[in-house]
Amino acid sequence: MTRPRVILAIDQGTTGTTCLVVDDELRVLGRGYSELPQRFPQPGWVEHDPEQIWQSVVAAAEAAVAASGVEPAAIGITNQRETTVLWDRASGEPVHNAIVWQDRRTADRCSELPAELIRERTGLVPDPYFSATKLEWLLREHPAKGLAFGTVDSWLVWKLTAGRVHVTDETNASRTLLCSLETLDWDDELLALFGVPRELLPEIRPSGTHFGECELFGRTLPIAGIAGDQQAALFAAGGAKATYGTGSFILVETEEQPTEGVLRTAAARLEGEAPRRALEGAVFVTGAALQWLRDGLGLLADAAESEAIAASVDSNGGVYFVPALAGLGSPHWRADVRGLITGVTGGTTRAHVVRAALEAAAYQTRDVL
Repeated sequence: MTRPRVILAIDQGTTGTTCLVVDDELRVLGRGYSELPQRFPQPGWVEHDPEQIWQSVVAAAEAAVAASGVEPAAIGITNQRETTVLWDRASGEPVHNAIVWQDRRTADRCSELPAELIRERTGLVPDPYFSATKLEWLLREHPAKGLAFGTVDSWLVWKLTAGRVHVTDETNASRTLLCSLETLDWDDELLALFGVPRELLPEIRPSGTHFGECELFGRTLPIAGIAGDQQAALFAAGGAKATYGTGSFILVETEEQPTEGVLRTAAARLEGEAPRRALEGAVFVTGAALQWLRDGLGLLADAAESEAIAASVDSNGGVYFVPALAGLGSPHWRADVRGLITGVTGGTTRAHVVRAALEAAAYQTRDVL
């Protein structure tokens, strides 16, 4: 009997890595998951250990393949976007923790940047969310010579190929503030603005192309596709989607120009296809709020029980959960801004707070739409 031809799909996210072994009908034959710790060195700062990112991928991949009982024929990667990794080309060692997309340490710097130029060139806005000011911050402490920059996809390809391949795809590159959305190449004027040498950067390729060969599970496997997590979901959905994870993201594939509060970004494409672009609205805190209710306040033993707890009351009881992070490019952003739970009375229970957190995700999504 012929063994099915299967793909190992790696989804490296903000709070963990999920790996799936899927066949050509997209049936899941095996699943693996490994949680990824976040680090908070200061208020508003969020970091990952790049080696822990890599180890979470190895652990989840091994679990998925073991559960499937089938050896994969190729690998695909999707990843948390904007998170910034800087490492030594010779040793492959990170020179600093990865600075996560949620990190706000460069808010003051963003207020100084030429917003119109960045908007016109990249479709984005000056905000700490994106990679360029994170990289600029790292380069103040670590001279660029001999180093390599990448978002998480680049870091994983580097590790998978033992340092032979330094690449990224168009969707991840378009989230750095360093890539022209029209040419889909690194932009010299933007590189000069942030003081980033071109030799530090990975090669940009379309999402659906060959990204190199890696040694995994005792076999040589092609890395056959890469896309940032939100654009990967958009590609799968066929032109429009809303997804809910640590944050929530609403994307629609279109060539229209963005209005205020909406970003323009590269969409995933196959090699040989014309470039694709999309509009995007972001909500930073949705699933992260439930994680905080579980880990920070102890109101949940498991995030999955939130639905039943919220449904145990008829309404939120007048309690509202307001996440800490304002919208991208908001002129009202301050690095010390905090979240808010309002409407609390002597009759407020944990069920009301949990329901308010779930409803906040819905209200914020509606606002983006």
